[in-house]
Amino acid sequence: MGLFNRKTETTAPVTAPSAAAATAVADPELARLTGDYVIDTAHSEIGFSARHAMVTTIRGRFADYEGTLHLDGADPAASTAALTIKVASIDTALGARDEHLRNGDFFAADEFPEITFRSTSAEQIDAETYRMHGGLTVKGITQPVSIDLTLNGQVTDPYGAVRVGFDGSATVSRGDWGLTYNAALEGGGVLISDKVKLTFDISAVKQV
Repeated sequence: MGLFNRKTETTAPVTAPSAAAATAVADPELARLTGDYVIDTAHSEIGFSARHAMVTTIRGRFADYEGTLHLDGADPAASTAALTIKVASIDTALGARDEHLRNGDFFAADEFPEITFRSTSAEQIDAETYRMHGGLTVKGITQPVSIDLTLNGQVTDPYGAVRVGFDGSATVSRGDWGLTYNAALEGGGVLISDKVKLTFDISAVKQV
């Protein structure tokens, strides 16, 4: 998923690799991650939250999505990710609000039924945190997004499936995708915040 890109400095003449680069090559745990994965949607969640009326936070999720990952522990820069979300599956636990989010004021789900993310690159922030960069497409508009992710590890479950898990988040401005619907409050401020926090809690199964 492009989670494990570890930057090195290159100069002429070539110098010794940085400590992070050496770890990426030598770390057997990272090497074990290498492979193709499919997101297990039954054990994952893609969510979001935004401020409402300046005083509270509304949270929601998308129930229908699919994603694939290619992790390369030996060559982290070769890792990739693809995610497709069905807009109609939006769920904020209130039917009327969900219908409003699906219509033309917000996502226009009939015309733009899918949200997609495609990774472009990634970098290591520290021993357990990675930053993935890519393009997020909403309503036909693609904007760059960076997602900070924590790698939770890799395990073999009781059914013999090899899983990798991570969680992360990104904060975006919904206006960047033309999601500008709002209403002014009498005392100042607006009904819905422009800033939206995206959250990811992912379990992915290695393919054989």
